[in-house]
This record gives sequence, structure tokens and C-alpha cells, in this order.
Amino acid sequence: MMKTTKSKPVSKPKKTSDETKTVKKKKTVTAKYVPTEDEIREKAREIYYERIARGEHGTAEADWKEAEELLKGS
Repeated sequence: MMKTTKSKPVSKPKKTSDETKTVKKKKTVTAKYVPTEDEIREKAREIYYERIARGEHGTAEADWKEAEELLKGS
């Protein structure tokens, strides 16, 4: 007849401080702001009037592009 021994359950080591805890950070994905056509149009109009008041030359296309960049935060 064979002798059997009882094995003790293995316990996990206890964490003693916050430093030993592993914290996983979630990646935050933010959507890039896309201005509406009306918002761009209004901002381009403001840029146009400011440019004219300063006596500078320019184009509607340049005003539109600048408005888009400003509103998108580029």
C-alpha cells in the first residue's frame, strides 16, 4: 500500500502597495472635428473682410482654405 500526502494549496503572493498593482490604460481615440460647409463659409467671410480692411490682396479659395485649416485646428 502506498502512502499519500496531502498537498497544500498554492496561494498567490499578496500585494502590499499600490506600486505593485498593474494598471492598464485604455487608448483614447478622438474623432477629428469636421466643420460644416456653413461654418467654413462664415469663417472665410470673416477672413475676407479682415483681409480687405487691411488692404491685402487674396482669393476666395485662399480664404476658404485658411478657414478650413483654422476650424480643423491644423
